[in-house]
Amino acid sequence: MSLIYDEYGRPFIILKEQQAKARVKGLEATKANILAAKSISQIVRTSLGPKGMDKILVSPDGDVTITNDGATIMDRMEVNHQVAKLLVELSASQDDEIGDGTTGVVVLAGALLEQAEKLLGRGIHPVRIAEGFEKAAEVAIKTLEQIADTVPFSSDNLDPLVTTAMTTLSSKIINVDKRKMAEIAVNAVVGVADLERKDVNFDMIRMEGKPGGSLEDTELVNGIIIDKDMSHPQMAKSIKDAKMCILTCPFEPPKPKTKHKLNISSKEAYEKLYQQEQDYFREMVQQVKDSGANLVICQWGFDDEANHLLLQNGLCAVRWVGGVEIEHIAIATGGRIVPRFSELSPEKLGKAGTVREVSFGNTKERMIVIEDCANSNAVTVLVRGGNKMIVEEAKRSLHDAMCVVRNLIKDNRVVYGGGAAEIACSLSVSSFAETIVGVDQFAIRAFADALDDIPLALAENSGLDPIKELAAAKSRQMKESNPLIGLGLNETPNEDGSHATDMKDIGVFETLLGKQEQISLATQVVKMILKIDDVITMGQYQ
Repeated sequence: MSLIYDEYGRPFIILKEQQAKARVKGLEATKANILAAKSISQIVRTSLGPKGMDKILVSPDGDVTITNDGATIMDRMEVNHQVAKLLVELSASQDDEIGDGTTGVVVLAGALLEQAEKLLGRGIHPVRIAEGFEKAAEVAIKTLEQIADTVPFSSDNLDPLVTTAMTTLSSKIINVDKRKMAEIAVNAVVGVADLERKDVNFDMIRMEGKPGGSLEDTELVNGIIIDKDMSHPQMAKSIKDAKMCILTCPFEPPKPKTKHKLNISSKEAYEKLYQQEQDYFREMVQQVKDSGANLVICQWGFDDEANHLLLQNGLCAVRWVGGVEIEHIAIATGGRIVPRFSELSPEKLGKAGTVREVSFGNTKERMIVIEDCANSNAVTVLVRGGNKMIVEEAKRSLHDAMCVVRNLIKDNRVVYGGGAAEIACSLSVSSFAETIVGVDQFAIRAFADALDDIPLALAENSGLDPIKELAAAKSRQMKESNPLIGLGLNETPNEDGSHATDMKDIGVFETLLGKQEQISLATQVVKMILKIDDVITMGQYQ
């Protein structure tokens, strides 16, 4: 900023462009940050629960995604505000750690910020609010541990896992076939899980989607499916006792690395060059055949000459197989990835009981199915659906269900859904607030009110009276001292018209790990937002 005078002595203040915009500081900055984060939370609030609405997300390229998965919505949105991005990262953290509850964690964070805004209006310092929230979160997490049930399961009794997966899928687009989809998710996870070590290797589960058919046609294959077909239409479509060589080198003559030019001046020179090329191809094919392989899986392409020679020698081949698929095939079949033909040997071959090519409908769409692999704990879920968007959403839904099953294998404690856990925590936190002296009591009570926002949103999204439903469930929990009472939104109403139901009876439950992570992550992010009192952008000074 500088002060100058014109020829008549009148003063002028010259501001640089960056200085024209005042910086927001203190309480104003905190409130502005809360408003930005709340607006993000409001977007996904309507997608919470079994009756939640879907969102259409259109990318800059015009690609359309239809989903109600919180993490996907947050990831595909273009968010520019610095604090609003924290909620996007919050949803991603929940997705990475737990895989489910990505919408609920953002809604809870938004509710906490709404309560914090009211407390700021009363003149309570942001740090005191953050400290109160932290104490309340500890009480809520302890309460969850106290009301949690342990569900015993074994490889012979997988019903508890299926029921938990069905709860996750009830809010997804595939809830029509949720029983079958839950069984697929459970069988896929149990197929690759080490139940003794309580460990699940998700790398061994592949998901392939193929538009066409209906969701009911989705199936679990004990093996690998790749979206390719045999390189020649006359090659065998089914191979028993397959021994496959997995190559990352092309079926082509070697090429010089430098620029080169070849002049052919006579018929003899051309024939000699042609013969040399044929010898290269014959040598490659012979090396494959000598190793004992009857199927070639190649990462690169090969021309018609190589294709013809492979067919003549009775070898089936699949070309242009992606790097990730190559690795999965090698793991599943016990084979080694071979970078040069000269390194081929019988012990490096992968083995599978059956390799077959399957076609879909009356189109030219084909896929290769590798079954009965040597390393049998590799599975693939083949998802079918009416169009590409439904297939993609079904894959996301199944992934969430598999994550929940994995969490239950790691820790088989559950809490009950339908808002029952949140209402129980809210009552417990309210009771704790009565024992606290000082300003923190207001923040702890506000935390209890924020927890009530989850059942309120569930009832609201189902077209019911949210206050009435919450009051009915809360009063029954207090009267009966039963923390399992929640909102049975898909059940017939009670005599008083409310949907307060014992969640254990209708089998709606969620993993304890997921619910604890929700409360912990939401509280951490809200604390971070409350402690921000200034936003400084490069070049802006006042």
